[in-house]
Amino acid sequence: MFELLTIDPAANESALIKRITELEKLKSAAAAGQARAAAALETARRAAEADAGVPAERRGRGLANEIALARRDSPARGNRHLGFAKALVHEMPHTLRALESGALSEWRATLIVRESACLDVEDRRALDAELCGDPASLDGMGDARVAAAAKAIAYRLDPHAVVDRAAKAQEERTVTIRPAPDTMAYVTALLPVAEGVSVYAALRRAADTCVDGRSRGQIMADTLVERVTGREAAVPTPIAVNLVVSDATLLGGGSSPADIGGYGPIPAAVARNLVASAVDDKRSRATLRRLYAHPGSGALVSMESRARLFPRGLAAFIEMRDQRCRTPYCDAPIRHRDHATAWADGGPTTALNGLGSCEQCNYAKQAAGWRVSTDIDENHTHTADFTTPTGHRYQSGAPPRGPAITVSELEVRVGIAIARHAA
Repeated sequence: MFELLTIDPAANESALIKRITELEKLKSAAAAGQARAAAALETARRAAEADAGVPAERRGRGLANEIALARRDSPARGNRHLGFAKALVHEMPHTLRALESGALSEWRATLIVRESACLDVEDRRALDAELCGDPASLDGMGDARVAAAAKAIAYRLDPHAVVDRAAKAQEERTVTIRPAPDTMAYVTALLPVAEGVSVYAALRRAADTCVDGRSRGQIMADTLVERVTGREAAVPTPIAVNLVVSDATLLGGGSSPADIGGYGPIPAAVARNLVASAVDDKRSRATLRRLYAHPGSGALVSMESRARLFPRGLAAFIEMRDQRCRTPYCDAPIRHRDHATAWADGGPTTALNGLGSCEQCNYAKQAAGWRVSTDIDENHTHTADFTTPTGHRYQSGAPPRGPAITVSELEVRVGIAIARHAA
């Protein structure tokens, strides 16, 4: 295997293409091996927990998070990895062999598993045999063709299951946001196909009837903003955004980036312009409060409470310190501000023992065998040490800050407002 990883730069083009093909097959074989290992781990864990008297509904809790950590991936993907492994190993042997041989990539195997998820076990095995029984038939098939073939077979085997799945999918409609380069943002709506097509068609119609120098994409984007907010795109809109910025950046022309909650870092100049626009707008109501940080590292100072639950001020403090779920490789938004070491185990309600987590990670660390401890390292950074039931350890640190932290609180009509925070 290691010979494949050695590349001779002087090799001819044909040899280099051959090596790329061999390495791609190796990636597929490795994915199949990971699937077998994950399925075997799940079987062993459930058997051990059954012997230990763990209730059936609690067996395997946190296992997907362990798999995600081992693969340096997010917990959400850990769930997908585990479900994918169980389906391949226990129900879809032909797809597994096609993956192992390199006839399928991991993603194309995932598409087949996804499209067959609505079927019962017998129909799923029939789809598996028909689509992947002859790996040679998969040659030349891209992602869309593989997914379409799996979907067509699934519909033929059990049309009612496919229709029921489509109806259930409408319940998963949602809107999400994630950062884009150059202080832009992707706002994504997951909609039923009819509504999605109608939204896009309406935006296209607006672009077709407007000629004012803006590009087609700009018109569609501006129209979306106008129709969602009820205001023209050029008119400032009242919203609430957490902005954390050092006093050196805000007042002294410093270059340390600011941070917008739920988005991420933005350049110092952009942050100053946002705050200046808010302050200059006569319709704004602005106040300024300060949080103090360690002068060398910028680590936020500690806060504590004697209460069992984190009070609002301390919870907001933890969220601003951690920004995202603190489990390694998990970038999910913070939903829980809870104890690293549980209250029942003597964990105090302090900023040191507080941890920002997504819902799944907070529940996973409560499973048997998980231990989470926190500390402040030599750089005055808040660290969290995760130990899984198999004894493996992973560590995360709070994102770095500037030398002193200022939290501005603004309620404005200029496109930015800073959420209230008790200092």
